[in-house]
Amino acid sequence: MSLKRKQGPLYQQIQKILKDRILHGIYPLGSIIPSEPLLEKEFGVSKMTVRGAVQELAQEGYVQKRSGIGTIVTRNTSYQKLSKGKRFTELLVEEGHRLEKRLLSSKLIANAAGTEEYNRYGPYCQRIERLYILNGQPYIHLIHFLTAAALPDGGAKEMSTDIQSLYDSLEENNIVLENFKDRFFVEPAAAEVCLLLELPPGTHVLKRLRNSYDGEGRLIEHSIGSYNTALHHYLVSYDA
Repeated sequence: MSLKRKQGPLYQQIQKILKDRILHGIYPLGSIIPSEPLLEKEFGVSKMTVRGAVQELAQEGYVQKRSGIGTIVTRNTSYQKLSKGKRFTELLVEEGHRLEKRLLSSKLIANAAGTEEYNRYGPYCQRIERLYILNGQPYIHLIHFLTAAALPDGGAKEMSTDIQSLYDSLEENNIVLENFKDRFFVEPAAAEVCLLLELPPGTHVLKRLRNSYDGEGRLIEHSIGSYNTALHHYLVSYDA
């Protein structure tokens, strides 16, 4: 896997990738992550770079080195600043599922003044399309629209497409989401969505529309999700 030096220290990029694999069940709780030599080979970096990434994970409580055994995954949930509830993907991983993300496309869009898109997102927005794979089967199709307020230089630049966790990446850019508004309904999936989710044409899916806002009440992200709930139901968990 190739890393990009302009996106920050290499050990931090590797730490984020490994953390994302843990949070999505690729490295399950209690499993042993690949050895340092294997990670050096995968990422094409030095032993010190890999060691720094693993040390960061250990400091955050995700892994623990055990003599004669290897580096074991000891936690597979993230700290939540946004809500007392757990992320849907974390709940799936806790059930023992494996969840992978595939980037389908990402592009910066210029919105014409006076249009609905301009009024909602600003002069620019970034459209990110993803497919989530649950235990090897297509499960969720997601389209995110990041508003100009969320993008570098007010929308003149795109957020990196090497995104492990969209919300974590926003926080790293000092954008903290404080409020979510979700709307759920069921409708026949579009033909291209059925194709991606490997469903018969016209299959009904669960749709989720989400608006995410920062502390000032600004819209940061709008997303459209299509869920194949025949594969797995949608989960919500709240702490008291």
